[in-house]
Amino acid sequence: MAGTIPPAQPPPGPRLGPPPDPRPWRRRPNPLRRPTDRLQARLGLGLLLAVLAVAPVAGVVVADLAHRHYADTARHQTLTRHETSATLTEDVPRHPEPGSDEAKLARYPAEVRFTTPDGRTATTRAEVPPGLSAGSPVRIWVTADGEATEPPLTREQVRSHSMGCALLAAVGIALTGAAAHAVTRHAVRRRNLAAWERAWAETAPRWTTPG
Repeated sequence: MAGTIPPAQPPPGPRLGPPPDPRPWRRRPNPLRRPTDRLQARLGLGLLLAVLAVAPVAGVVVADLAHRHYADTARHQTLTRHETSATLTEDVPRHPEPGSDEAKLARYPAEVRFTTPDGRTATTRAEVPPGLSAGSPVRIWVTADGEATEPPLTREQVRSHSMGCALLAAVGIALTGAAAHAVTRHAVRRRNLAAWERAWAETAPRWTTPG
């Protein structure tokens, strides 16, 4: 009925059991948790934090060193190599799939003849596109000694090589951390087994000796 005052209720009785933990995020102690278990967990966490902190720094440092190295290599190649015209002295085999993307990128070794900067005629073997006949003109890169070679590294190749080295460095740090964790875990496990054997040696006579 509206406006009726409900009857008074008795006060709640005392709460049984321990009071609730005001800090629910706190891990409760486990009587079965050994000191070595806590040590292993701390070591694992420390190694993880070390890998996360060192891997990016190592990647940046290695990328910078690799970029300097490959940039110097590209500059040296630019100074010691030059592109020149040459003439095929033999037919080049055709690609099994002419017109395909692989055929456009494929190169075959063939003998070519070219003129050196001092006016001499020289021959060498170079990588040329497939399907060309003898006498066809081609462009090749040669060294100062007149040997066919690859073109100098481009900026994209320098950047790609540098990023590859940085990635390898980061992966190497991660693998090193994983290996260190495996070694420490194995050592802790052996220590636990040794402690278990000592404890069992003390307890076994009380189980096996008749009363």
